[in-house]
This record gives sequence, structure tokens and C-alpha cells, in this order.
Amino acid sequence: MKLDLRRTGAPIILLFILSILPTGSVGAQEVDEWASPRMWAGGALAVAQPHGEFNDYVDLGIGITGFFRVAFDEGQLFSLRIEGSALTYGNERQRVCLVQPCLVQVDLVTSNNILSGFIGPEIAIPIADAVRLSGMVGGGFSHFATTSRVEDQRDQETIASDQNFSDFGWAWKAGGGLGVRVSSGRTPVWIDVGLDYQGNGRREYLTEGDISENPDGSLNFDVRSSDADFLLWRIGVSVGLRSN
Repeated sequence: MKLDLRRTGAPIILLFILSILPTGSVGAQEVDEWASPRMWAGGALAVAQPHGEFNDYVDLGIGITGFFRVAFDEGQLFSLRIEGSALTYGNERQRVCLVQPCLVQVDLVTSNNILSGFIGPEIAIPIADAVRLSGMVGGGFSHFATTSRVEDQRDQETIASDQNFSDFGWAWKAGGGLGVRVSSGRTPVWIDVGLDYQGNGRREYLTEGDISENPDGSLNFDVRSSDADFLLWRIGVSVGLRSN
């Protein structure tokens, strides 16, 4: 039988195209794996540098920050960022008697902390293939708290704890950073360095040595009151998250 190419050519071409579609799908999946994810999470080590009046009463603070970010566009230019931080700007440790007579001694640790949380927009500006600048502003809260805890001297296990003083209020922050990509692929990783300004307004708080004991055994609190703004220097990592 004679083959009519004019009639069979189109079906043959169609079958050929269908036969290579799976290969094309795998290629698309590979491209998707290298595309930037929309969700990111990360953390950083942070150093708080008191600013203005706050610097008269407090030295440097240290702590950690963490964030979660969702990008609105594929180019990662506009995002919504949620972040929090935990900082300690004072820490005292002294050995005291658990009961009288003093047969058992424990460590009494008093720490001055600032817990903060913010939400706001972030804008990123790529300046190279693996380098970008970013900036964000956010509103939220900050909680200044002084706590004391009793620890076992052998393993530093907390036996009891209490909050001595606290001040909660609204806060804001603005800052920026530089990011450098160190790993690509399905789970990209960036190294981030940045500087933020955190405005807490006027607050009441305690510093090292502001708690003393009266002769009758009661406690005396020398409460400070001032503006409590600071600069936050940070260095950390951010990791891209994928849903599957």
C-alpha cells in the first residue's frame, strides 16, 4: 500500500510533539526549583546601641531577632515582613541563702530584657545577581521587663522565677540591610547584615543595681524614666521556604 505523506504527515508530527511533552514538563519543574520562593524566614544575632537619653542609663544590649516574610511579586521587590526580637541589656548574678540558717545557697539571677514585635512592608532593590539592598518600616510593641530567678548552683536549673517590673507600649522601627546569596537551588540561603532604629518613646524601666533590699526585707525599686530608643545592629541568615 502506498503511504500518502500529505494525509499522514500531520498526525505523525502531532504524535511526535505529544511524545516530547513529558520532557518539557520536567524542564519546567527544574526551572521552578530554581525560581525564588515567595516565603522566607530567618534569624540574626543583634547588638542594641542605646540612643539619646537612653544611653545615659544603659550600656550595650545583646540578643536575637527572627522574621517571616511573604513576597507580593515574583521579583521579591515588595514584601510583608513580621519580625520579633529578644534583647538583654543588663544581667546580675549573686549567691544568696535559700533559707535561714544559711544551710543551702543558690544563685539569684536578675536580668533586664526587651521583647519586641513588628509588622510592616519591606522593599528590596537588587544591585547585582546575588546582592540586594532592602529597607523596611514597621509598627508594633515593645515590652521592657526585669525578672529574677533562683537557679541550682550545680546545673543552673531554674527553681523559681518572678517578674519584678515591666512596661509595655507601642513602638516603631525603620531600617535597612545588605543581603548576599550564598546558596541557590530549591532552598536558597542569604547572609544579611543590617541596621535598624527602634523608637519606643518614653518608658519606665530598671537597670543593673536598681533593686535593693530594705532593712525590713521588702524591696526598693529605683525606676528610671526616659526615652528608650536604640540602634540595632544585626547579622544573620534568611532561607527561602517552599510549600512542596
